[in-house]
Amino acid sequence: MQINIYYGGRGLMDDPTLFCVGKMQEVLEDLRVTVETYHLYELKNSITTLPQTLKNADGIILATTVEWHGIGGYMQQFLDACWLYGDKELISRLYMCPVVMATTYGEREGNLHLSEAWEILGGIPCSGVCGYILDSTVLENNSDYINIIERTAEGLYRTVNQHLPSLPASNHAVKQKVSFTKNIDLTPQESEQLSQYASDEIYVAQQKEDIQELTTFFRDLMNTEEEDDDSRFVNDLRNRFTPQAGMGGNYRIVISSGVPLTISVKDGKLDCFYGDIDKYDVEVETTYDCMNEIVSGRMTFQRAFMSGEMTLRGEFMMLRNLDILFPFGI
Repeated sequence: MQINIYYGGRGLMDDPTLFCVGKMQEVLEDLRVTVETYHLYELKNSITTLPQTLKNADGIILATTVEWHGIGGYMQQFLDACWLYGDKELISRLYMCPVVMATTYGEREGNLHLSEAWEILGGIPCSGVCGYILDSTVLENNSDYINIIERTAEGLYRTVNQHLPSLPASNHAVKQKVSFTKNIDLTPQESEQLSQYASDEIYVAQQKEDIQELTTFFRDLMNTEEEDDDSRFVNDLRNRFTPQAGMGGNYRIVISSGVPLTISVKDGKLDCFYGDIDKYDVEVETTYDCMNEIVSGRMTFQRAFMSGEMTLRGEFMMLRNLDILFPFGI
């Protein structure tokens, strides 16, 4: 049997949590249990890789000290790493014993926090130990306190050795409904490196410049392709033009913020080209897809305006005239 101890305190000499886990380690080793201890404050640069150490364990002890508020940053980082990179199938078989000593208020809340976090990860929490201890000497000189710690270690041994079952917890049901881990294709080291890059202002500025250059390049490329495609609208309009007595005017059609398409009808003659003139009777703005639907006969100018796919500045009656001058749907 192997039990891993993950200590999330700061490693202070008088930390009561260190005395507690040390005493538990003695008991477990007397029971011929292999014990591996990980001091998170010494491994703070590689915490994201520590979930890999769970694979050899039959049970774990999560030990931390409440010095101000909560379980502390190192332990929270370890739990975050278990959520992001840990093997949930493996964690579901692991028993966890919480050990929380507090030099201020909050030892019970810390104990509950660890148990709930382990349940949400899918693991099995078991009875732990918590207390308000200002100095480790208080534990060292009190045989009753030491006896409680030793019984906790023995209880962990029996629980793991006998694979004692536990009743289902609501946290499991909540996790299945609302808690989902996003798939991360990066390794913990790559994710950490990416975070370092994100905090490098020079690197971020260079990346923004590169993205801007690529955006400009592809936008120009797309505009060029769209202009080539849009040129056929001129031929479509010329081929479908049907002169009508008394109908005329100058139309400005802006397609996808590109070069405006000018339609000028006067005395039964059509002048259609890409570019601007001095004065327009009607100005229209639409998309490439909408214009393509119109020249394909699947849409009319009037219906495009009514559906919101086209905006108009000018007289609506003149827009209706476009459907008469260019009857694509017939």
